[in-house]
Amino acid sequence: MDLVEPPSPFRLLVRCSGFMSWRRVLGRVAFVNCDPVFSSLGSRWKILPAPPAWLTGHLLRRDCLTAPIPTADYALHADVMHLIPDLGIVSKGSVGSVLLFGSRPIESMRDIALPSDSSTSQSLLKWLLQGINLDPKMVEMGPDIETMLSDCDGALLIGDRALSAASRNPDLVKLDLGAEWTNLTGLPMVFGVFAARRDSPIELVREAHDDMVEQYYLFERDSKVRAAVIGAASESLGFTRDRMESYFERGVSNVLDNNSISGLLHFLREVCGMEEEPTWFNFD
Repeated sequence: MDLVEPPSPFRLLVRCSGFMSWRRVLGRVAFVNCDPVFSSLGSRWKILPAPPAWLTGHLLRRDCLTAPIPTADYALHADVMHLIPDLGIVSKGSVGSVLLFGSRPIESMRDIALPSDSSTSQSLLKWLLQGINLDPKMVEMGPDIETMLSDCDGALLIGDRALSAASRNPDLVKLDLGAEWTNLTGLPMVFGVFAARRDSPIELVREAHDDMVEQYYLFERDSKVRAAVIGAASESLGFTRDRMESYFERGVSNVLDNNSISGLLHFLREVCGMEEEPTWFNFD
């Protein structure tokens, strides 16, 4: 079932009632790719799950303190946001969860259905196609592979839906966007960045950063924490533990290291046309 964004009056009521003060709310992508960061933070923070593109709006409206948002959205709103160091949604090759599906070769696709929940995947796909002189018609619609492929020759899916669709329809996978980016640039692909408004209280942003980094550190180093996260993801998607272990080991990472930052900067310049350097929270 797709998430439905609550109407503005509901958000206003929630904020005014004190039930969900934005200062103690962390936005998170409603996919398993963020489970290692958020799996055990509910005791210290309220967690707001949403599709990637919705999180940008939540952050701008102060529905949450921080959130992982599409990298392309940061480029659009860099004037009001700082990036949070150390964290991202990153692939260093085949990611397995940002995929172009279709029943015909890419070169023969007349139109491609784009999901409405991520601007980064849309921007990256258009850039990749332009690089091989292809210009199919792009049609934005809800992220359902059957509906998308009934109307268009190709369908772009991200996150859990892409993982599940690839498992059911392996012959329809035509392109892994993370792998293609890395093949062309030699750099990791940063699909999402953790960000907060520039006017956010820096002590709270630092606290959120430290808690999220610590949780990911536990996922990487504590076998019990890792097993719990992988078990929950396996149950959620109906995959084996080995499949989810492979996804977290070789597909997606939440570490924004120096090489990933190079990939991020290249994407912001080359794909998003962002001329200025991104700005970061400084916790020193």
